[in-house]
Amino acid sequence: MSADEFKIVTNKEIDIRLDRWFKRYFPNIGHSHLQKLLRTGQIRVDSKRVQANKRLAEGQKIRIPPSVNSGENKLKQKQKIHADDAEYIRSLVIYRDDWIVAINKPRGLAVQGGSGTSRHLDLMLGALQNFGEDRLRLVHRLDKDTSGVMLLAKNMAAATHLGISFRCRVAVKLYWGVTVGIPSPINGQIRLSLSKEKSRGGERIIAGSPHGKRAETRYRVLETVGEKLAFVALMPTTGRTHQLRVHMASIGTPILGDGKYGGKASFVDEIKMASQLHLHAKRISIPHPSGRGILDLSATLPEHMARTFRHVGLNATPEDDPFDAFSEFKG
Repeated sequence: MSADEFKIVTNKEIDIRLDRWFKRYFPNIGHSHLQKLLRTGQIRVDSKRVQANKRLAEGQKIRIPPSVNSGENKLKQKQKIHADDAEYIRSLVIYRDDWIVAINKPRGLAVQGGSGTSRHLDLMLGALQNFGEDRLRLVHRLDKDTSGVMLLAKNMAAATHLGISFRCRVAVKLYWGVTVGIPSPINGQIRLSLSKEKSRGGERIIAGSPHGKRAETRYRVLETVGEKLAFVALMPTTGRTHQLRVHMASIGTPILGDGKYGGKASFVDEIKMASQLHLHAKRISIPHPSGRGILDLSATLPEHMARTFRHVGLNATPEDDPFDAFSEFKG
C-alpha cells in the first residue's frame, strides 16, 4: 500500500484556499472526492482536520493520501480532449501572453465538472498549453449560463497575483445584462447579504439573510424598451455566487431568462431567445501579474444576446462607456 505524501506550503502559496491549492497541483481531483477526503480526515494540514476554505500559511504541511495520486492517474487516462473540443476552446481565446490566457466563455459551458457534467472548461484547458508550459489554472469563475471574459493563469506566480487582485477587489469587472422591467432608480446600488441554502432543486442563494455574507452591486440603466426591458451595466464590488442574478431579482427586475431566481417573470413570450440567460461578463480591468501596467480586456456579446438586442432595437455599443461611468469606484 502506498504511503501518504506530504507537501510544504511555500511563500508563493500564502493565503491560498486549500481547495484551490489542490486544483493547482491535482487539477483532475473532483470537488465531491476532495470534500470526502477532507470530511474523513484523510487530507490534513499540520495533522489537523480542516475545511476546503482554509487559507494556507507558509511552512504548513499538507498530508495527501495515496488515493489523490491514483485518482489523478486514472482520470488522466480517461479524460482525453476530443479534437473538436480542442479546436473549439482555442477559438475562444481573445488574449494571451507569457502570464495569462483570456477567453470569451460561451453560455452553457460549465467551468468545472460536477454531477452529470462531463464536458467542461477545466477539462479542455490542456488544449491551450504550448509544449513545455505548465497546466493553465482557473483563478475565478463564471456561472455555466453566464458568458464573457475569463482569465486563466499560465503559471503559479500569475495565479497567486491574480487571486490576490480578485480577493482584494482590485480587479474591476463590468457585466452587461438585460432585465425584465426597469430598475428604479435607474442608477443605483444594491446592498443585500447573500447566503446559500439547500432546496429540492439543489443549492440556492438567498438574499437578505442576517447570517449571509456582505454583497454589493452597482448598476446603471443604459437603455430601455418601453416599460418592458432594460439594458443594464452591472459592477459587482464583491464576488458572491450568483450575486448579480439574485440582486437584480431582489429589486423586482430579474435578468432575462433567469428562471432560477426570477421565475416566470424573467421570460418574455415574444423574444425567441428569452429562455437563455442574458448576462455577459463584458469587461475586466486588473493589474497585470507581471507588475507591468493594467490588463484591460473586453468580450463580444454572445449570439443569443446579440439577437435579442437586434430584435428589440437595443444598442449593443452605447456611446457612453459604462465602465468609465463607474470610474469613481475603480481602485
